[in-house]
Amino acid sequence: MNNHEIDYKIHGDDMQFVEVELDPRETVVAEAGALMMMEDEIDMETIFGDGSGSSSGGIMGKLMGAGKRMLTGESLFMTTFTNNGSGKKHVSFASPYPGKIIPMDLSEHNGKIICQKDAFLAAAKGVSVGIEFQRKLGTGFFGGEGFIMQKLEGDGMTFIHAGGTIIEKKLQPGEVLRVDTGCLVAMTHDVGYNIEMVKGVKTALFGGEGLFFATLRGPGTVWVQSLPFSRLASRVFAAAPQTPGGGSRDEGSIAGGLFNMLGGK
Repeated sequence: MNNHEIDYKIHGDDMQFVEVELDPRETVVAEAGALMMMEDEIDMETIFGDGSGSSSGGIMGKLMGAGKRMLTGESLFMTTFTNNGSGKKHVSFASPYPGKIIPMDLSEHNGKIICQKDAFLAAAKGVSVGIEFQRKLGTGFFGGEGFIMQKLEGDGMTFIHAGGTIIEKKLQPGEVLRVDTGCLVAMTHDVGYNIEMVKGVKTALFGGEGLFFATLRGPGTVWVQSLPFSRLASRVFAAAPQTPGGGSRDEGSIAGGLFNMLGGK
């Protein structure tokens, strides 16, 4: 095994976090800002890239790997957590918004998973975090989330997160599934995928959905989320009408009512 073999436990229901158990000298790698808590004798270190050791070419290889991470909107740096004590220690990572954490053993998926660009949370040291380009650049530039996706490679445990409820669908050879580009979380590398434009101008403009969807063709396994963060954020923003002063009307009316109750003019 090239990856560190880590044990874990997932806590919670809709606001989950994963607790990773590290044996002495074991290391887990996580996205910057994912840490929730850790026990004593666990050393935290910021590293350039993903720490997998898969990049070749010295500093140029590391720079190319970091540049690929920038394309996915992630930080140039990641954080490692190493147990430097004599016994088992625990470190926990939390998902950044309501949803589920999906544990995946890459050795059970032929060593590679393709996932949404912001889905990666943490992994055993040795897992390589790269990018997977959509094959047709023309549709990719207009397809939003469907253009650039992350690829996780290795033979160890990795944890990804997604919003709402997660469903795992196993596609038979030739079976086709069409998914909103934002709802696609992850898929095995043998799934064929493309981005297609919604047919019909009226449907695209007035149907309330996006202009593009992902077409997935089996065989393989696909993970789909019910509530993409982008959809949640847009609804929250739409429900908070802004006033010229920067606050919402409701805030102003509440503040005004309190002011009147206290005897203000």
